[in-house]
Amino acid sequence: MPESALSVPGFAELDDSSALAYRKAVLLGRFVPEEIAASLGTSIEEARAVEQVLFALSLLRPMPGEPDLLVPVSPDAAATDLVGATESHIRELQQAVSDVRTRMRSLLPAYFESRQQRNQAEAFDVISDVEVLQAMLDEWGERCRSEVLTAQPGGPRTPSAMAKARPHTMQRLERGVRVRHLYQHTVRRDLATTAYVKAVTEAGAEVRTTDELIDRIVIYDREVAFLPEQHVVGRKPGAVVVREPTLVAFVCKVYDHLWSGATQFTADAEDTPEVTDDLKRSIVRLMAQGYKDELVARRLGMSVRTCRRYISQIMLDVEATSRFQAGVNVAQTGLLDHHG
Repeated sequence: MPESALSVPGFAELDDSSALAYRKAVLLGRFVPEEIAASLGTSIEEARAVEQVLFALSLLRPMPGEPDLLVPVSPDAAATDLVGATESHIRELQQAVSDVRTRMRSLLPAYFESRQQRNQAEAFDVISDVEVLQAMLDEWGERCRSEVLTAQPGGPRTPSAMAKARPHTMQRLERGVRVRHLYQHTVRRDLATTAYVKAVTEAGAEVRTTDELIDRIVIYDREVAFLPEQHVVGRKPGAVVVREPTLVAFVCKVYDHLWSGATQFTADAEDTPEVTDDLKRSIVRLMAQGYKDELVARRLGMSVRTCRRYISQIMLDVEATSRFQAGVNVAQTGLLDHHG
């Protein structure tokens, strides 16, 4: 008799010869290697090899009372035989996961109520474990009902990060959640960011850019705010999770202020003059404060090379041959004046 299902190497390889042999077996009502070989014009060895494949795929089954005689079964029955146990196991695991989440979520009211009673002044959590933090961000992203606000400084993110973020954003938009993103101007020339922006804005998201951002901010439903952990050495920073209503309202006001002064980002559009002027003003202001090129670039989320190209353009615009002369000419032209 052939080996049992799944034990034949490469069992899933149902080639044309196996398909023809299966069809012939269905017509004959049984699989007898000699008859199949004669019918298809193949050797007995080839017919027995096909028998092994069909048996491994559960397309052949011993006839009750005659274990040496194999008869064909329907593909649906074969598929059920092959994957039925796995599907059942998957359903059990999914139910187990759902049960655990339900039980854990049922404890949330007790957790927050007890914390509040324990210390009314304790209005935030510090989450240092990055994996725990990501799990919390995902959880709040699934639970949010009305609005998600994000501010992402530091220039373009990696293509993999943008690809991972896209389905989450699209799911929230499909649920009717308002999504607003704030980036720095320098992301406008990044292909991964523009592709993401094009996809999410077409689905209803709003995206703007500005010259500088204070730090990363993520706000869900104006109820909870995630702010980056500060002064971390030797590990990746986590976040401070703020829930106290007054503090969250303040963070939202800061975000709204940044948003009102930012410029709309349309992925297919060219950079607006306002964006270019914003970058130039920011570069000049940081230079006037004594920052070196490297720090200026880091603050504005651009490469040092790009920063120096802007500096050269500024010097050309104000007809200066040195940075000192550029500073004098800038003051005279009023470039630092937003209304100039």
